[in-house]
Amino acid sequence: MNNDKPTIGITMGDPASIGPEIAIKALLNERLYDVCNPIIVGDAGVFEDIVSRLNLPAKINAVKSVSDAKFVYGQPDVYDLANVDMSQLKFGEISAMAGEASFAAVKKVIELALAGDVDATVTGPINKKSVNEAGHHFAGHTEIYAHFTDTKKYAMLLVEDNLKVIHVSTHVSLRQACDLVKKERIIQVIELLHNGLISLGEKNLKIGVAGLNPHAGDSGLFGTEDDGEILPAVEEARKLGYDVDGPIPADTLFSKAATGYYGGIVAMYHDQGHIPFKLTGFKWNAEKQQMDSVKGVNITMGLPIIRTSVDHGTAFEIAGKGVASPDAMVLAIESAIQLSKHRMQKA
Repeated sequence: MNNDKPTIGITMGDPASIGPEIAIKALLNERLYDVCNPIIVGDAGVFEDIVSRLNLPAKINAVKSVSDAKFVYGQPDVYDLANVDMSQLKFGEISAMAGEASFAAVKKVIELALAGDVDATVTGPINKKSVNEAGHHFAGHTEIYAHFTDTKKYAMLLVEDNLKVIHVSTHVSLRQACDLVKKERIIQVIELLHNGLISLGEKNLKIGVAGLNPHAGDSGLFGTEDDGEILPAVEEARKLGYDVDGPIPADTLFSKAATGYYGGIVAMYHDQGHIPFKLTGFKWNAEKQQMDSVKGVNITMGLPIIRTSVDHGTAFEIAGKGVASPDAMVLAIESAIQLSKHRMQKA
């Protein structure tokens, strides 16, 4: 591989979704070819169809190995898994075939990264129901990566402008999320966030930790987790040398973080972190009845390989219509490049 340009493996996502469209549109950004060698992993036929359907200025180069890729702008390389029957594929529909194809792309890109054939991985959106109908029972990308890399300590980090949000728990019920707010896990996530900020080149390493309950429990009036688990974790993290505040009521923490006061913040559960994050990065145009932009990158921290992703779903309702924004995919690729360079420098 060219050490000056990291090789980035990009998964197709669900073939019935906007995944293939945003992958191709992202690679129509010529600047990306100046800073990385991108290769898509998926079914070449899906990409040939989307290029033809949307009349995009690209010619697919199907390959069977990374070494065969040309990395030429306008001729996106696709590591062809040849596993989608185009006569059966229907945009916007859940199916075991689409789930199997999207899962296979993720598994393959993980294998390529573990083998050193790509320097980082970027994932397109998958449909969890389709993946499960294909017989692969995972809650999402994060869990797939953890399983196939044998990783026990990991966390989801969301990045968009000033907001960098990591989660104590993600794809579990709200009831389970409350039970998972434990001192040891919070300290672990603070460490993962600190390391992630450094990897992203962030200079501000000050971390804010959200409370779980309203008013961060208000001295036990609204729950005991804040005083019993979160505060001891923050105090221990300070002893370990981390610059950290908390627990801070979530309704004030995120507005303060958006100004750049904190380099990163720790959310206690999925929606506590995702809602303010998406309010920042997702811009809906009411007049056009479509998104003007969808920004935000999802990074899995703690893995032995680099994984970034768009932080939006499959958008089945607009799949194949040519209106999907590639903004988040471009940002995910750029983050993968930054993380790759940081890892190369450390090596």
